[in-house]
Amino acid sequence: MKVLVAADKFRGTVSGAEVGAAVAAAARSVGWQSTSAPMADGGEGLLDVLGGPNRTTVVTGPLGDPVEAPWRYDRSTATAVIEMAKASGLMLVGADHNDPLEATTAGTGELVSAAVELGAKRIIVGVGGSATTDGGFGALRAMYPLPRLRGVEMVVACDVRIPFVEAAAIFGPQKGASPKQVELLERRLRRLAQVYLDEYGVDVATMPRSGAAGGLGGGLAAAGARLVDGFELVAEEVDLYTQIEQADLVITGEGFLDQQSFEGKVVGGVVAYAEDAGVPVVAIAGQVFDQTRDRVEAYSLVEQFGEARAMNDTAECITEVATQILQQRSG
Repeated sequence: MKVLVAADKFRGTVSGAEVGAAVAAAARSVGWQSTSAPMADGGEGLLDVLGGPNRTTVVTGPLGDPVEAPWRYDRSTATAVIEMAKASGLMLVGADHNDPLEATTAGTGELVSAAVELGAKRIIVGVGGSATTDGGFGALRAMYPLPRLRGVEMVVACDVRIPFVEAAAIFGPQKGASPKQVELLERRLRRLAQVYLDEYGVDVATMPRSGAAGGLGGGLAAAGARLVDGFELVAEEVDLYTQIEQADLVITGEGFLDQQSFEGKVVGGVVAYAEDAGVPVVAIAGQVFDQTRDRVEAYSLVEQFGEARAMNDTAECITEVATQILQQRSG
């Protein structure tokens, strides 16, 4: 019997690859084979899933301080992979220390420029985990002059599907914005949407996914980028559907399983693929919220082991739960 592990990171505890290793330990103990296809949805972890960094560039951080941002460039295919969180991410400053009005995506644009200067003809930009709600304006300025991007395919891997202007109200508070600041950010995004329409002929106001990373998706779309679901992009890169077809069971997972997990995120995507292929699928999560068990058989680490152990001994908890799951299906 063969289990495929196609999991996202459990933010702050284990990576998708570490989830795969934890399940592999369980599989060995009960006589199953296991393979791992670590997944990402465009947010943190995309760079590692697509090969890991092999370049580092000092760029402008979200609050203006220099940041050493890792990224990837493959000369053989002229393809670059950039994770905006490494240059403009909230993890670089923390929500308690962020300035939501001043935070800039300039560093992400500087990475795009660095890739173009190296000769990149295809640039994948993952846009989750941002500190910013600048509508991508900082990135665009750092990428000037934009005509040099002609002939470069830029693909933006988005972890949400919200349109441009909604980014302020939905995600501004998570980045430290007060209600009054959210109103200011929303007005700024409305003005920027008009600027992008007037200057570039691109209407980002209601464009799906343009609100990703505080509107960075829309800003890059104005520069000619194509916005796609991050999960779908990664699934295609790793040939996930074929791997699922070859498995007897699929285990997916993430730190928090809720209704948003089925809106362009890893768990929802893996569940849909597995159901289409007719392969059983279960999810392991740190916490399970809402009515998600109506969508997938789900196991909560917090429910089984308590919050302290689930957070501090995540990999071993996953191994124990996976052992239970595989034993149940071994008969």
